[in-house]
Amino acid sequence: MNYLARTSGSSMFRNIYRLRNTSRYFGTGELRRHSNHYRLLVAGGGAGGVSVAAKLGPFVGDGQCAIIEPKGEHYYQPMWTLVGAGLKDFSESVRSTESLIPKGVDWIQDSVSSLQPRENSVTTKSGATVTYDYLLVALGVQLDYHLIKGLPAAFDKTSNICSNYSPVYVHKTFPAIEATVSGPAIFTHPAGPIKCGGAPQKIMYLADTHWRKRGLAVETHFYSASPAIFPVKKYATALQSMANERGLVTHFKHNLVEVRPETNEAVFKDSESGQTVKVVYSMLHVTPPQSVPDVLKETDLLTPKEPRYLDTNRETLQHNRYPNIFGIGDSVHIPTSKTAAAVSAQSGVVARNLKAAMDSGVVKPLYNGYTSCPLTVGDGRVMLAEFDFNAEPLETFPWDQSKSSRIMYLMKAHLMPKLYFDFMLKGNWNGPGIFRKFLNPKGSN
Repeated sequence: MNYLARTSGSSMFRNIYRLRNTSRYFGTGELRRHSNHYRLLVAGGGAGGVSVAAKLGPFVGDGQCAIIEPKGEHYYQPMWTLVGAGLKDFSESVRSTESLIPKGVDWIQDSVSSLQPRENSVTTKSGATVTYDYLLVALGVQLDYHLIKGLPAAFDKTSNICSNYSPVYVHKTFPAIEATVSGPAIFTHPAGPIKCGGAPQKIMYLADTHWRKRGLAVETHFYSASPAIFPVKKYATALQSMANERGLVTHFKHNLVEVRPETNEAVFKDSESGQTVKVVYSMLHVTPPQSVPDVLKETDLLTPKEPRYLDTNRETLQHNRYPNIFGIGDSVHIPTSKTAAAVSAQSGVVARNLKAAMDSGVVKPLYNGYTSCPLTVGDGRVMLAEFDFNAEPLETFPWDQSKSSRIMYLMKAHLMPKLYFDFMLKGNWNGPGIFRKFLNPKGSN
């Protein structure tokens, strides 16, 4: 069944009154009818959905904005690299969804089962139909472990296969690292766009640091379907040099296609030769292939060509065919890395352009593709990669950010989570662009 909860009012009654097409909810303490129509409907209660709802809730008015989100817990996923390395507790990455829903915004605790953009409506899993004037698609991506033969079943069969990308499997990573005393340890990066494209190698550096501090010579390999270690040349050069110095072996254009837990074998496909390569491992960290949720694949909202993502203008984030639909975050089709930092910059753009669309219908090309990847390289240091649509550095600080530093690690571990929960999700953080104007006007070093 579908529940619609307001941020004020009795939590007991939220669990009693159920919604159909004409719905009851508790707002300011009085019971009243609801038409299931919103000025702004947000599909997805992740980073993008909550941050934009926080910005625009007051603009559209109390009760005129709603977020459809089934999960009762909200995760700060960038922290899971540190969780997997035993440097943070998982609980630090979790907040209740209810505690993050902006004041005056309705929470429809349900899943989106279908979207009808021509009718300006969304149908939920419970069967309710919700209509809108404007829709923000913020549904993120799904983890397609099943596209790798042997997964996800292998996670439950053995303790030496793990993945930081899942709230279920991230708990396996540090025990697997601790149990590994010799190689080969394998870390994978799949084909196609993924969220936080640096995460597959971040955990490798942290694991390597853990082993080196304990005097363990663990043979470590990075198998990536990409042609290079990182998409931005400046950072790729620095990362590849560091990997070489530390004896970390890199293999490119190799995509994981099968896991054989009974024999501790991983099978990769070489995209150049088309041949498969079988590799024995002592530990395997898997980054899964990813795609937009299946519910979006059943609509005409996606790009016609693979990889199919939400068909938005990359600078306005407005849909190319439905002007009252906007997109944000991992599910949109834009040529930049899918990160929380990208969402922070996009949230300001989307909010301004949604306001403009509602007022005058004229939106502006405001997004430059800014994204950031704080690459944890071990030894309490981070290389802060910041770049734009053209894979050109767009750095905030007036020094060479391809050189890792302790202060960047402290930002990653302590400041960024606070920025996320206390500022970004409350609508008060659009990324570091305003600081870059003063600290590093040229944006590159």
